[in-house]
Amino acid sequence: MFITTAGRTNEEMINRAKEIAQRLNDDYIPRRKKSIPLLQKEYSQDCIVVGKERLEWFQMGAVQPFFFHPNSAMFRIRRLLKGDHDPFADVAKLSRGMSFLDCTLGLASDSIVASFLTGNEGIVTGIEGQKYLAYMVGEGLQSWDSGLTVMNDAMKRIQVIHNYSLDYLRTLQSNSFDCVYFDPMFEESILESDGIKTLGSLALYHDLNEEMISEALRVAKQRVIMKDHYKSHRFDKYGFHIYKRKTAKFHFGVLEK
Repeated sequence: MFITTAGRTNEEMINRAKEIAQRLNDDYIPRRKKSIPLLQKEYSQDCIVVGKERLEWFQMGAVQPFFFHPNSAMFRIRRLLKGDHDPFADVAKLSRGMSFLDCTLGLASDSIVASFLTGNEGIVTGIEGQKYLAYMVGEGLQSWDSGLTVMNDAMKRIQVIHNYSLDYLRTLQSNSFDCVYFDPMFEESILESDGIKTLGSLALYHDLNEEMISEALRVAKQRVIMKDHYKSHRFDKYGFHIYKRKTAKFHFGVLEK
């Protein structure tokens, strides 16, 4: 990976690109009016481009970059503000002051909703094993302007940790989070939006196993939740109670303590 700036750059973007390169232990490459494809051809690497308003991650040969956006969280929070239901909120049973651990952060959509539900007194932590994805989502959560103050505040409260879920769970004391959450990559693709399609090529793929579920149950005070495709074998394999939704492509499973 190398870090560079947008084509029309300035000192502020250059300084930020250098800071990011230092933080990620990668090289800063001056743009010098070269195109991204040309720079990538020269250095044979992915790159992160520092723009005026956002960071963009260009994979080698990719036509579209990855950038952070809150995906479905925005309209879900608008629905909750109107008093409507959200399937995740109904299953998670989160309220102000509770704690939530997202073991598969991705674009943080469910963590944003969790942070909204738990409020200023709550704690929401997201684990992401992909180093650059963790960084970009962490930065995006701090800077994205949704137009909703309550949502912006919810995003900023989320703590992003770059680690593998099992490794991090092992470090935690028992009963340290009210809810522990998994959203593994679906066994049958329902990756429909452009942002999620891009995420699918960047994310790490680690299936759940018995030790992860066991550690999650140890760490959870109240429940372990999993979202997965409606045809997934994981619900039965690990003993989750399934909350089925007739028209949905995914269901939620819960292990209550």
